[in-house]
Amino acid sequence: MEENIFEQRIDLSGLNKAMYGIRNEIGKIIVGQHSMIDLLMIGLLCDGHVLIEGVPGVAKTLTAKVLAKIIDVNFSRIQFTPDLMPSDVIGTTVYNTKEGVFSFKAGPVFSNIILIDEINRAPAKTQSALFEVMEERQVTIDGITHEMRFPFLILATQNPVEQEGTYRLPEAQLDRFIFKIDVKYPTLEEEIGILNNQLGRTQTQLLEEVNKILSPADINHYRSVVQAVFVEKKLIEFIAAIVHETRNNPALYLGASPRASLAILRASKANAAIKGRDFVTPEDIIEMAPHVLRHRIILTPEKEMEGVTTDDLIDSILKAIAVPR
Repeated sequence: MEENIFEQRIDLSGLNKAMYGIRNEIGKIIVGQHSMIDLLMIGLLCDGHVLIEGVPGVAKTLTAKVLAKIIDVNFSRIQFTPDLMPSDVIGTTVYNTKEGVFSFKAGPVFSNIILIDEINRAPAKTQSALFEVMEERQVTIDGITHEMRFPFLILATQNPVEQEGTYRLPEAQLDRFIFKIDVKYPTLEEEIGILNNQLGRTQTQLLEEVNKILSPADINHYRSVVQAVFVEKKLIEFIAAIVHETRNNPALYLGASPRASLAILRASKANAAIKGRDFVTPEDIIEMAPHVLRHRIILTPEKEMEGVTTDDLIDSILKAIAVPR
């Protein structure tokens, strides 16, 4: 954590203490993956859903389960498959033969933290069922709107699109995720730590050791703290310039929407707060931009054939724009 040498305008001690506790609890099970853990917490503080991508076996699902256990809220898991229907996710209206009326049977999405495992294994029809609930925190069925409970967070995991049996997620759905986190293989030292950590213990036993750190009231309070983090006007212009460049770059077929600008702003505030600062720096914006943008932009076919990645292009955009000081 960065040393705080400034007089703070808002009290961040509670948030910093909570972050320290969360890192310790997750560290009981997850070895390494510090960036992913911080990004998940930033997503929670920003009221944003998070997409986690990586090859099977790099602790994507386990990390989501541990995070849900740390927060004192309800948790549900949905395994997406090619034959999953929208009603399997959001629920449906069923006829009650005893009372002679139709009643709503809620689906597993009616929870606080929802883990959607392998989200890109379900077809577009099922994906579209998530549009309303992700953006508006509500589900409308048969003309009746059902509100979600607070807090509401979707953590979705997916395998790389190149793998067999996967579908590309619709752009409108990808835009509703605040981050796309790319999870890499652990280092040699981390892999040795994973083996030592699980010697003679099952995953279930490890999960039982995790303590609850946050309540819904805590989350609501810390979100208001993050909202109060100060951002200079020139940094807001810096964010707008980054996103605007994605729309005019000849190497991009699709640029980022205004939702991306708002996501970078909120994420930069949260990143500053968890590092003990009540103001945003250009480094916060540069650090958050790749995670916010990488799933929102699409390269031209020519650039894809050249082997250019979205991260490469985001890096070149960030280097081309003057950093305000």
